[in-house]
Amino acid sequence: MPRYEYRCRTCGDTFELSRPMAESSAPAACPAGHDDTVKLLSTVAVGGSAAASAPAPGPGGGGGCCGGGCCG
Repeated sequence: MPRYEYRCRTCGDTFELSRPMAESSAPAACPAGHDDTVKLLSTVAVGGSAAASAPAPGPGGGGGCCGGGCCG
């Protein structure tokens, strides 16, 4: 189930709730009981970071349109 992050406008606390996607825009009370909250935009991480899944740069240099193979 997705987790959504909210911030309370009354006390300033930020909190998360797990709820179905269909209820993501439904009002959410903060843990202190205040009802004036707003859903925050969050990033999504699925199975690790982008740096861990990106290929490592190879040796050699170059650049340009073809990686340096035609400029030599």
